[in-house]
Amino acid sequence: MQVTKTQPLWQNRSYLTLISGQGISALGSFMSDFTFSLLVLALTGSPLQTGVMLVLRTLPYILFCLPAGALADRKDRKLIMIISDAGCALTLGSIPLAYFLGHLTLIHLYLVAFIQGSLFVFFQMAEGAALRNVVAREQLASASSWNEVIYSTCLMLGPLLGGMLYSFSPMFPFILDALSFVASVISLVCIRVPFQEQQATSVNTLWQEMKEGQIWLWKHPILRFLALLTTGLLAPCAGFTLIIIMLAQGMHADSTTTGFILSSGGLGSIIGALLVTPLLKWLGFSRLIILGALYWAVSWLFYCIAPDPLILSILNISGYAIVPIVTVPLYSYRLTVVPDNILGRVNSAYRLLMSGSRPIGIGATSLLLQWVGPILTIVLLAIPQLLVAFLAIFYQPLREARLDNKQ
Repeated sequence: MQVTKTQPLWQNRSYLTLISGQGISALGSFMSDFTFSLLVLALTGSPLQTGVMLVLRTLPYILFCLPAGALADRKDRKLIMIISDAGCALTLGSIPLAYFLGHLTLIHLYLVAFIQGSLFVFFQMAEGAALRNVVAREQLASASSWNEVIYSTCLMLGPLLGGMLYSFSPMFPFILDALSFVASVISLVCIRVPFQEQQATSVNTLWQEMKEGQIWLWKHPILRFLALLTTGLLAPCAGFTLIIIMLAQGMHADSTTTGFILSSGGLGSIIGALLVTPLLKWLGFSRLIILGALYWAVSWLFYCIAPDPLILSILNISGYAIVPIVTVPLYSYRLTVVPDNILGRVNSAYRLLMSGSRPIGIGATSLLLQWVGPILTIVLLAIPQLLVAFLAIFYQPLREARLDNKQ
């Protein structure tokens, strides 16, 4: 049964079930993401080896993003999400099991990072294409904004809870994250609305379908530029958590204080998510993206001036506020202009640029932190962000784009 256009968003049981399950899962993931870095850093004492773990967690985007997008258009998206979350529950659960048995090794953590990252790619490709079939088309921007509010709340609470739990036992966050994936699986099973439109039988190979998504994206000038813009903004920030940990350690902050600093970004993200809709109405799509990109790049430099954990937290609120203000309209634009039967493949081609560059960003961040320290690392990583932000000002098709214009 398809959702009618007149159904209020907060009376849509399928949407509420979906965001509830994903919210619980996101909270667990933010707890373990933060403590994953703390655990590897504690075992090795090396930012570089911690960066290797982060690279392994994001490398699957390069390897599996395109086939995952094609699979999301070919197969049952809900089933893909269920299998992916179940796999994440099992792999994360293996960490505390190995720890309590006395067999936890760095290689084990690296394997879990890679496997979980791979499963997350398949989940995200299916989820990104599913939302349009859970809510009405005119509710996409609003639903995306509320998704971001919930996601940001988890971003705020996850590191804080993770740091507190880690101080009691390094394994508590991983146990809770494994259970959160179980909750996500249960919520997905309870949703009855199909996650995709009726599909025609495809006679193309998986490789041919992957190419179709790339070609469609490349031929759409605005989406093509937005993919490059997003990549230029996000890739230099890929090692952000490691930078914050290094800055906090330089201020002699403990794990709880470091978790508080990271969780402050969630508050900023909530503020930004709540501002998306009024800012879109006030500025319009193109001006919001251009001004948002400029602020994103400039605010990155603010981290250099933080003298203590409190100021660093305040600057983190400011820096994170701009993220949903830029990313939510970009996501809504993709959902609006791309046909459903190719949405998974176009999303995967888009995300291959955006997230496939994360291993490069994390690797560069790890090396820079090892060689020149966090302050100069921040300055050097600001250069590509400033470059793409200024390019956005002069790209004429973007200046003429509208969120409701199917170009």
